[in-house]
Amino acid sequence: MAAASANARSDGAPLLSIGQVLARLTPEFPELSNSKLRFLEEQGLVSPARTKSGYRKFSSDDLERLRLILSMQRDHYFPLKVIRTYLVEVDAGRSPLFPGNGQAVGAPSIHPGVRRFSRNELIREAGATPMLFNDAVSASLILPAENYGEDVASLLRILVELQRSGIEPRHLRGFRASIEREVGLIESALSAVAKRNDAAGRARTADRALEIAAQLEGVRSNLVRSALERHQSS
Repeated sequence: MAAASANARSDGAPLLSIGQVLARLTPEFPELSNSKLRFLEEQGLVSPARTKSGYRKFSSDDLERLRLILSMQRDHYFPLKVIRTYLVEVDAGRSPLFPGNGQAVGAPSIHPGVRRFSRNELIREAGATPMLFNDAVSASLILPAENYGEDVASLLRILVELQRSGIEPRHLRGFRASIEREVGLIESALSAVAKRNDAAGRARTADRALEIAAQLEGVRSNLVRSALERHQSS
């Protein structure tokens, strides 16, 4: 895909703009939008090509992948983490069972190889020090637990990198309170949808919450970049 031109793949097949993708898929999936497509890309579920100007271009394979993802959401109410696990297996050249076939969605076998870490294992995995871990707990960036998942390992790796730039966990104490405010905002926005207690309602609420969170992250990143540009130009 990287070698494709702005308008066609190396095999000559035309690439599609976001508008063209929407035109082809919205008759089947009316709730699809530009922001939804961008959200799926941010979540790593689809990876369109980019022109030199940064515009997204989708191949016919991307189109079929999107159709599969949207069908899994609409017809089976699978959350994105289940869809992602399935696609990772497909991308690796394996032939995984379709989620939910003969077993409940979310059963352990749907998520093979999920890693958990003890405190000491987490520290080694992230290349951190016990002091940095303790500081992260004191700053409420990491909540104490008997074991930790990959998400906490990723966070601790980031804290290691920030420490190299002189940013310590104590400087980030306000982040937990800020996140709690954002969660409250998302819950308020989804209060009507969240009242549905069926599987479809829960799956849609979870995915919509992630989508709103990604949008809020986009607002935050944009404001930070704008502020940095103002300071650098002053």
